[in-house]
Amino acid sequence: MSAHQPDSSTDHPSHGLPKPTSATQGADKPSTASHPPTGKPDPTVNADNAKRGLSSSAPTGASELPSLKIRLQSALRQFPDFPSPGILFEDILPIFADPSLHEALVRALEIHVEKTHGQKPDVIVGLEARGFLFGPSLALRLGASFVPVRKQGKLPGPTETATYQKEYGQDFFQIQKDAIKQGQRVIIVDDIIATGKLSTGASAMHPG
Repeated sequence: MSAHQPDSSTDHPSHGLPKPTSATQGADKPSTASHPPTGKPDPTVNADNAKRGLSSSAPTGASELPSLKIRLQSALRQFPDFPSPGILFEDILPIFADPSLHEALVRALEIHVEKTHGQKPDVIVGLEARGFLFGPSLALRLGASFVPVRKQGKLPGPTETATYQKEYGQDFFQIQKDAIKQGQRVIIVDDIIATGKLSTGASAMHPG
């Protein structure tokens, strides 16, 4: 478990939802020459989403996300002064104890990826240890592979190593050298409320 703080190369707000970090940015959507009648869906939207590997429900994501955030945030439990004085620990395990909340979390992450990156990733990288909780679920939902990043000495074979600074001191992350291929689109997930120094360290191991 990790303690509550801001996450990613662009920091999370204190009580925000996951903000995965992408190694690449999606291409712009082509414009349409005309608009469909009011109340009818634009067929080019779903066709474009299918082409990019995104779900056809993407247009409803913007309206869906606020209610998902409220549900997820209300499920978190806070433990002050854990694991050390002055730290407010945010416990996310109640989300995984409830299948409907787990689904809401994966859906919120899916919407965030669709809105922020606009293109299906090839790889979801999960950082030890919270990234292991929802990284595989998100990868499965997006049709991407999952690659774990672990603490030093936990992975077999040739590895890449990066150092990062956390609130309690310095630590090391490792990834298997052949886990990600050159040119693959990568999204890194570490925590729904964590420190951005973690995902920065992971990015340093695979510059792209």
